Amino acid sequence: MKFSRLDYCQYLLSSQSNYMITNLADHQEEYSHDQINRYLKADKLTPRLLWQNVKPTIVSDQAKLMYVLFDDTVLDKSYSRKIEMSQKQYSGNAHGIVRGIGVVNCVYVNIKTNEFWIIDYRIYDPLRDGKSKLDHVSDMLAGLVNHKKLTFQTVLTDSW
Repeated sequence: MKFSRLDYCQYLLSSQSNYMITNLADHQEEYSHDQINRYLKADKLTPRLLWQNVKPTIVSDQAKLMYVLFDDTVLDKSYSRKIEMSQKQYSGNAHGIVRGIGVVNCVYVNIKTNEFWIIDYRIYDPLRDGKSKLDHVSDMLAGLVNHKKLTFQTVLTDSW
C-alpha cells in the first residue's frame, strides 16, 4: 500500500501531541518509518497548493460572519541541531524558549457554521528571509484580499 498526502494529513489532524513520523509508523502497521520519510522528502505542500486544495471546500455565508485568524506555532525540534530552519524561540506550549521551526498560519473561520479552514501559512525564518511574523501576516493578508478575494469582517491575531 502506498502512503499518501491524505494519510499524512489525517494523522496530523488526529494526533494531539506527537507529530513524529516514528509515532505514525508505530500506529500504522502497513507503513514503515522509512516509507513515510521518503514520501515526505518528495512531497511539498506549498501555500499555493494548500489554497488550491482548500478553496473548493470553503463555505462562506456572509462577510459579517467570516473571520480571519492569524496564529503562530513552534514545531519543537529540541533534539535536532542540524535542521537549518530550526532556531531558538519562545513556545507558548512549552512556556519558554525551545529550539524549533516557527510557522505562522492563516485560518478562515465561518462563525455561523463553526467551520474553519487553514488557507495559508509561512515559515518564520528571519535569518534567511529577513521577515518578522508581522511581515508574514501582512503578506498573507494582502494575498487574501488581492488574490484569494475572500470577504471577512474581523481579523484576529496574537500580540507578538
